[in-house]
Amino acid sequence: MLKQVTKQLATQSVRGFSTTKQNNFKVTVCGASGGIGQPLSLLLKNNPLVSNLALYDIVHTPGVAADLSHIDTQSTTEGHMGPEQLGKALKNADVVVIPAGVPRKPGMTRDDLFNVNAGIIRDIANEISKSCPKALVAIITNPVNTCVPIAAEILKKAGVYDPKRLFGVSTLDVVRARAFIGAALGVNPQQVDIPVIGGHSGVTILPIISQCQPAFKGDQATIEKLTVRIQEAGTEVVKAKAGAGSATLSMAYAGARFAGSLLKGLNGENGVVECSYVQSDITEASFFSTPLILGKNGLQENLGLPKLNDFEKKLLAAALPELKKNIQKGIEFANA
Repeated sequence: MLKQVTKQLATQSVRGFSTTKQNNFKVTVCGASGGIGQPLSLLLKNNPLVSNLALYDIVHTPGVAADLSHIDTQSTTEGHMGPEQLGKALKNADVVVIPAGVPRKPGMTRDDLFNVNAGIIRDIANEISKSCPKALVAIITNPVNTCVPIAAEILKKAGVYDPKRLFGVSTLDVVRARAFIGAALGVNPQQVDIPVIGGHSGVTILPIISQCQPAFKGDQATIEKLTVRIQEAGTEVVKAKAGAGSATLSMAYAGARFAGSLLKGLNGENGVVECSYVQSDITEASFFSTPLILGKNGLQENLGLPKLNDFEKKLLAAALPELKKNIQKGIEFANA
């Protein structure tokens, strides 16, 4: 009886991840000791597509790695600490997830984070160009709208930039929209499908509620209130934590979901779709989040803009100037 149960468990999915035939991949988390990095690393340790989980940070990484190594999943875990070990952490990585940086505090905007976090992204991108130039890179570090263009410029200078392999993680906006709409409709949020396009801050976050499935039938005032809540949800968490941090747990969940989707694409699964902030010619902004099909080489197909109603077209018009300004700021920093 015990053997039968053991065999059955071995053939089932592991906490939501498929256990079908798969390749094994190295994933590096840069910023693994922080408020996002630790729960993100925990979730990735549980993904059976990960064979080697490399953790990097400037402090405490060996302890985090030792702690995670006691979990009975198949991936090995290694900790790397300090700038001199960044190259080893990144060496031959298939996916690099970057939550490194300082978090927002009450009263701070994402732009307030710029000077510190921009330098962190510059240095990590520079090392990626040497140690794992073919890796799929997922940037969580805020401000995402600006940090992704910085990484792109650094990789261009090194001659290894592939726009299909660089992503800004805007998945948390989708996760929040699903949670809020699921609660409003009284349905399982996991069954809510809604594209969230644009960028990853304030007015650049564009939840396309008109295309939500199941349909959201609220009046215009309700739709506008819900839109603002999704756009300002990060500030909602910062205020609620009252100086104790920003959105770490939900961001870790969203980051692990996006990294998992990149791994599914690498593993040859078909029809893997996520919204993500990438180099784009869909709008006049040179980086823009839309639904993407992910595959073995990263971005397989950009599905473009969903159908927009008049209200959403106005949101897009308001977002583009801010988004273009964010992008230009990143380009200027990288080229300074």
